[in-house]
Amino acid sequence: MRSVLVPQLPSMQAVIFKATAHLGIGMFSNSDEAVINKKLPKELLLRIFSFLDVVTLCRCAQVSRAWNVLALDGSNWQRIDLFDFQRDIEGRVVENISKRCGGFLRKLSLRGCLGVGDNALRTFAQNCRNIEVLNLNGCTKTTDATCTSLSKFCSKLRHLDLASCTSITNMSLKALSEGCPLLEQLNISWCDQVTKDGIQALVRGCGGLKALFLKGCTQLEDEALKYIGAHCPELVTLNLQTCLQITDEGLITICRGCHKLQSLCASGCSNITDAILNALGQNCPRLRILEVARCSQLTDVGFTTLARNCHELEKMDLEECVQITDSTLIQLSIHCPRLQVLSLSHCELITDDGIRHLGNGACAHDQLEVIELDNCPLITDASLEHLKSCHSLERIELYDCQQITRAGIKRLRTHLPNIKVHAYFAPVTPPPSVGGSRQRFCRCCIIL
Repeated sequence: MRSVLVPQLPSMQAVIFKATAHLGIGMFSNSDEAVINKKLPKELLLRIFSFLDVVTLCRCAQVSRAWNVLALDGSNWQRIDLFDFQRDIEGRVVENISKRCGGFLRKLSLRGCLGVGDNALRTFAQNCRNIEVLNLNGCTKTTDATCTSLSKFCSKLRHLDLASCTSITNMSLKALSEGCPLLEQLNISWCDQVTKDGIQALVRGCGGLKALFLKGCTQLEDEALKYIGAHCPELVTLNLQTCLQITDEGLITICRGCHKLQSLCASGCSNITDAILNALGQNCPRLRILEVARCSQLTDVGFTTLARNCHELEKMDLEECVQITDSTLIQLSIHCPRLQVLSLSHCELITDDGIRHLGNGACAHDQLEVIELDNCPLITDASLEHLKSCHSLERIELYDCQQITRAGIKRLRTHLPNIKVHAYFAPVTPPPSVGGSRQRFCRCCIIL
């Protein structure tokens, strides 16, 4: 077989642009009939190309005319992720790709591609009308005009990520509602111009939403959650992190209207109380993930109700839920056999006794993988002894647990040799230097 040298171009943009451009005179040599092209049918070559990534396809497209046709066949470009080349990608590359792929393209990620704007995405929408998954996370040039184009041409869109596209407003949500009725997942995190009016328009046209990410949408109030609860019965995932105006009233509406809810993030929503945990326990038995970091009004009473009703819990972030005690851990150890990840950072009332119950609980032997106990001042080496039987434990955080010792960690490691232990030990003040001896340094931080 004759070896073929693939030309190395100065940037990924040059590779993609040249490969996806229309064929030009003189681009390839006249010796187009290589042995491989004669021996293998085009159908088989096309099948082989279907397993190649974007970079390899683009390079293959520069080998010969025959390979250009095969490599750039739309059937090979159904799923494209350009995140690794985000600094190179400009609008013309997206336009060329969309013209090549046409109706074949189902999934495209332009995450972090700062050079892509509304004009290129309009061309994309016109050419790729079968697109189902589109990631524009961090494409900061994107505005409402892009969502208008998607609404007009991409009625099959199911997943859309617009996180950190800060120019997005309520107009985008209204457009999506009108033209993308199949939308199941939408991420508009940090789109802080969105208000309850946009959410109202969205859910009235996209009642099949299953995942909604609203992290950092600081203008949202309880009224927005009432619209979601009333129109999105299929909702499985909801992220409201740092939506500071949210209270019990809005979240209770979500619990009552979205019984299929499996993942809720309300971290930083400091106004919520045990009423939310009670509502979750009474209405959302399938809950698997609960993140309520920095929700300091939550107590053992609420977590008791939650644990007794939500037996499928797998991950809980309770960081800075400063009122909880060992009582919460006792309830989790009894009622939550699937618990895998538990963060208790800054829960300063937790003691060795609570960890003892957790270590003897239903989740301990085969499920628990991560436990975070940093800044829990009452935790001692005794807690590490209680965790020896957690054979699935992969990581434990012990920063600023001042009663934990190196000896205790060493004993834990004899039972769990592969565990990652992150701990901090305060520096020991070095003795004053003597005479002309060289300066002595102390090691102030040890990551074990």
